[in-house]
Amino acid sequence: MLKILRNLKKTWVSVVFIVILLCLQATTDLSLPEYTSKIVNIGIQQGGIENPTPEVIRESSMRQILGLTEDDEQILENYDLISKENLSENDYKKYQTDYPILEKENLYVLKNINQDEQEKLNTMMSKPLVMTYALTTMKENNTMGSFDMSQMNGETFEQLPESMIEQTAVEAIKSEYTAIGINIEDYQMHYILITGLKMLGIALISMAAAITIMLLSSRVGAKLAQTLREKIFRKVLSFSTKEMREFSTASLITRSTNDIQQIQMLMAMLFRTVVYAPIMGLGGLFKVLNSDSSMAWVIAVTMGAILFIMITLFVVAMPKFKKLQDLIDRLNLVSREILTGLPVIRAFHKEKDEEARFAKANTDLMKTNIFVNRAMSLMMPTLMLIMNGMTLLIIWVGGHNIDSGIIQVGDMMAFMQYTMHIVMSFLVISAISIMLPRASVSAKRINAVLETEVDIKDPKKAKEFDKNKKGLVEFKNVSFKYPDADKELLKDINFTAKPGETTAIIGSTGSGKSTIVNLIPRFYDATEGEILVDGVNVKQVSQKNLRDIIGFVPQKGILFSGTIESNIKYADETMSDEQMKKAAEIAQATEFIEAKETKYQSEIAQGGSNVSGGQRQRLSIARAVAKDPEIFVFDDSFSALDYKTDAALREALKTRTKNKTVIIVAQRINTILNADQIIVLEEGQIVGKGTHKELMQNCETYQQIALSQLSKEELE
Repeated sequence: MLKILRNLKKTWVSVVFIVILLCLQATTDLSLPEYTSKIVNIGIQQGGIENPTPEVIRESSMRQILGLTEDDEQILENYDLISKENLSENDYKKYQTDYPILEKENLYVLKNINQDEQEKLNTMMSKPLVMTYALTTMKENNTMGSFDMSQMNGETFEQLPESMIEQTAVEAIKSEYTAIGINIEDYQMHYILITGLKMLGIALISMAAAITIMLLSSRVGAKLAQTLREKIFRKVLSFSTKEMREFSTASLITRSTNDIQQIQMLMAMLFRTVVYAPIMGLGGLFKVLNSDSSMAWVIAVTMGAILFIMITLFVVAMPKFKKLQDLIDRLNLVSREILTGLPVIRAFHKEKDEEARFAKANTDLMKTNIFVNRAMSLMMPTLMLIMNGMTLLIIWVGGHNIDSGIIQVGDMMAFMQYTMHIVMSFLVISAISIMLPRASVSAKRINAVLETEVDIKDPKKAKEFDKNKKGLVEFKNVSFKYPDADKELLKDINFTAKPGETTAIIGSTGSGKSTIVNLIPRFYDATEGEILVDGVNVKQVSQKNLRDIIGFVPQKGILFSGTIESNIKYADETMSDEQMKKAAEIAQATEFIEAKETKYQSEIAQGGSNVSGGQRQRLSIARAVAKDPEIFVFDDSFSALDYKTDAALREALKTRTKNKTVIIVAQRINTILNADQIIVLEEGQIVGKGTHKELMQNCETYQQIALSQLSKEELE
């Protein structure tokens, strides 16, 4: 998988930007529970009063507090005393609007202090505030007579939970603010609105980051898929027949489409898993432990249950993921064979058998898919059950802690949200892990293609052709054996094809005729000996330069979807129409082309399925003729032509190939009767070489082939 990810180099800027945005989104998402806690604890329960320290307090109340603590000097350092006398008229009006009591009594106003100083002040003032509030309340309720002052000692406060002391201190501050003339409801609403707006801003930032991440991730995934398809396509174009046999056509199509699609889908979610989920999980865990560790065991139990479920499912499902892609290959292979072999299937009335073969491949894939999907579909409901059970457990334990005064309601809500973040990070990982095994298998299959060592490659320093030997083709002691074959298909082949001459190759089926001509453009490489074109070994020149000088017409006429014009001009799209029409005329294709309504602009279906076999061969020949190469190679390319068309085509070719080297593989004797040199093959060896007359006199194999096709009179 890591090898596949190396192809992200082209989009590294987007990847870096995605990581930055993921960190930003995780930070914002982790900060939201804290604001929720503040709204509940401070905004609702504490009336918007954030600290157990009054921002403003009457001078009389301050004296009571200072009388109950030894930290009076340190407390006063954090306050400014304001009075009607020491304020300017403008300042007085401002303060008097906010604090009406200033008309009657001096006030202490809190200075701007940092967080550390605020926490120290909270510690120094919370207990005296509570004591003062308790005394004032009892005095107002006329219960002072029954109160024992000795109960108001340090030990009493040490036994109380800190949250309870803070809550009581806040109630004291509320009472003080009311006495000063501050509207507590307005104060509370102001805090809730400000905190809510902050939450909304953070949520908007998180949403914008999430949308941008998804857009960029989709772009990165699509770009990676494009890069992989291009690499696979270029790699397959460089494959020789040996590599094409190792990877079936159906498998290569699956790897270029379905496998890359799996990688693309994974990539769209991968960054969110690799970066976002761990940040959220670890960040949530840190926040939970930092805020309240009394319920940390709930998270440990939940994570243990989730890991058990995930590991169990993957142990069961992973082998099936590996099998899945092979079954897709099998289905594509069967489908392709059936579709391309329909005429044969119908001719032998094998529709039912082929239906059964397809049904088996389809059913095997369906059963494996169903098993995998069922196994993975169990994951989400199970994880949701665990998450909901965890929520109930938190409420149960948190409720007891709230009742005991250990935590506040907002703290429990924040703990629940942080725990949800932790569990959701596991859910995200589990969602990606459903795709990861299959994508991992796909990545291995893609790498198998990309890392395949090509058997036929260009030399490091390519040689140039010898212009003095233009068109000369020489076979010197050439032998060839297919990979893993038991014996050699060709053995000790020696002959020379000269410019201006026609060299024909004939022999029984399987004697190696097509293999010989496939060695010339290096569709295969000879295992022994050497093949020289223009005086240079074909292994020492670049494949492009070699194939540029060869006009190859395969045994099976292959056409591409497009028009007749695009197929004839395949070698050079810029060639003139005159050159194209001349090539069609030589190939005896003009008659049926002109008969079409749109002539050379007539559409050709994929594989040339909308023209006859003979027409396909003639268009293939026209394509090679239009290229005007040094060497023409016809691999039994006249087999679908009638005798009249065959004779006319060969006659027309003589003029065009006057100074060219022509090599013809033939099954029909009448096609090669006038060849300058005929090579006779039998079981991969040359058993005869010469003209027709010479071979009729001294080659028994040639005589048998000739007499099996033509009478003695016709041969003479």
